[in-house]
Amino acid sequence: MFTATHRVQFHETDMAGIVHFSNFYRYMEEAEHAYLRSLGLSVSMTRPDGSVIGWPRVRAQCTFEAPAYFEDVIEIRLKLMRKGVKSLTFEVEFYRDERRLARGSLKTACCVVAHGQPLVSIPIPEDIDVKFVEEPAESA
Repeated sequence: MFTATHRVQFHETDMAGIVHFSNFYRYMEEAEHAYLRSLGLSVSMTRPDGSVIGWPRVRAQCTFEAPAYFEDVIEIRLKLMRKGVKSLTFEVEFYRDERRLARGSLKTACCVVAHGQPLVSIPIPEDIDVKFVEEPAESA
């Protein structure tokens, strides 16, 4: 599991002082980028031929359980649940202390774009693939 933290900024809250729901998607992306950096990767990697490997979102969802407020420090727990041939699926949980605030998932596809060409999904290159380790499924 990869863990990141985020302190809620004033501009992320609504008139009631509660974090606007859309920011949880930004927090997921923030944690995903930090996770990739921890592996020596990036969400956008230029290859020697000038093409770029990236990880666009295929699906994102989030369910909210409790509000977060200005100045809260949120712990974002990111787990790689599935490594496919061309995609990664993450489970994300958000906590303030021991209270879970929200949970979600994020699926990204490995894609390449060459100058003047459309974005194309590709199998995750072997040198990148070996850096990802799936979390074992929890048994009930």
